[in-house]
Amino acid sequence: MNSEDLARVMDWMGTHVPGFDGPLTATKFDVGQSNPTYLLEALSGRYVLRRKPPGVLLKSAHAVDREFRVQKALSSSAVPVARMRALCEDEAVIGSMFYVMDHVPGRSFVDPSMPGETPQTRAAIIDEMLRVLAAIHDVDLEATGLTEFGPPGNYYERQYGRWVKQYRASQTDVIPAMETLIDWLGAHMPEDDGKRTLVHGDYRIDNMLFAPEGTACRAVLDWELSTLGHPFADLAGLIMQWQLPPGSEGRGLAGLDRAALGLPEDAQVIARYCALRGLPEIEGFGYYVAFAFFRMGAILQGVKKRALDGNAANPEKGLKLGAFVPRFAELGLEARAAYG
Repeated sequence: MNSEDLARVMDWMGTHVPGFDGPLTATKFDVGQSNPTYLLEALSGRYVLRRKPPGVLLKSAHAVDREFRVQKALSSSAVPVARMRALCEDEAVIGSMFYVMDHVPGRSFVDPSMPGETPQTRAAIIDEMLRVLAAIHDVDLEATGLTEFGPPGNYYERQYGRWVKQYRASQTDVIPAMETLIDWLGAHMPEDDGKRTLVHGDYRIDNMLFAPEGTACRAVLDWELSTLGHPFADLAGLIMQWQLPPGSEGRGLAGLDRAALGLPEDAQVIARYCALRGLPEIEGFGYYVAFAFFRMGAILQGVKKRALDGNAANPEKGLKLGAFVPRFAELGLEARAAYG
């Protein structure tokens, strides 16, 4: 954000954010590939600004207005979110839509193995993740005004159409495993079972903030992909993430001794989630995990395309992430039978 943009943001906040008192400084976070995010510091406190990236964007992508709306709606729910301050839909201010929220102090974990934590702390944090996930899926849509936050109908059918289209729009080469996965998902589409809840869309540990000391979740972040849909999509996305290589890039748990680390196995996670929501055993969970791999592969393909076009928040990292797309497709094919 250049000095002119910062001055415009400061003027805008002076009008739209009650209690704001400048001057204002901005520091760009180096995490996140979708919507550029900045820490704002002022005399009145610390804020966070999230904006759409510049350039030509895919339709319905980078929906910061949806992020703002859902978090504002959840302010009185059991789901921990940051306090929303104001949404700017006037692109003339800094060239793209943005919103401002309070900064939430807390710990974030890029690596789900949580290096340096005790087995007891790891177990408690994972259980807290599942508790919050259950709270998201139990949100009263009428009380929060979110009944129209997503279209009706078969969620997976809708998501399949959307992400195939998004993938095709950002495709840079032919990936055979991705083509096979796309065909299989389309041929094995589950019937609509009537489950329709708020879904986060990208639920994982690095999109959460935990208490500086303790294991309580202080805020769930990055609601860009949230909608009304099938709750198993979030759970499958969490399981999907853990199949990736460990470390700051893969951000998975593959090959680690989970028991020694205090981390539950996939089956235990699924059972705990079902217990929290009073659900029976989930049949055909492999489809949901396979779809999660496909969707994340499509997202990463979009990141790669933006990097190639010069529109990514971090082009070098975008290209690295884009290189994972073939592997995501392969893991999606493997997941078909791995979870029944």
